[in-house]
Amino acid sequence: MGTEPRLGTKVFYKIGEVSQITKLPAYVLRFWESEFSFLKPKKSRGNQRLYVRKDVETVLEIKRMLYEEGHTLAGVKRYWARRGRAGSRSVRPREMAKKLRGDLQAILKIIESHSR
Repeated sequence: MGTEPRLGTKVFYKIGEVSQITKLPAYVLRFWESEFSFLKPKKSRGNQRLYVRKDVETVLEIKRMLYEEGHTLAGVKRYWARRGRAGSRSVRPREMAKKLRGDLQAILKIIESHSR
């Protein structure tokens, strides 16, 4: 339990970079991708894995649960399923932005109606 790994300001991290950050071999990261359906990094045109910050944070959390807390793979899977994380990738950014825009417009109308 030393210092926290430091993530830079990059948008995408290649598997080698994630391996260095998390101090896990690349084969472990690939195995976890096959075990955890929500851990699916994007692929570049050259078919390289491209992890985003949230993916790296998820890997660090899985590592903590397995190696520091002593959970089994099955236990970690159950935890994430209960947490609802497995389905969180189904939210689409455009749909979310559209909904938020509509909500904000409705709030603005309420504010304007009270200020008259």
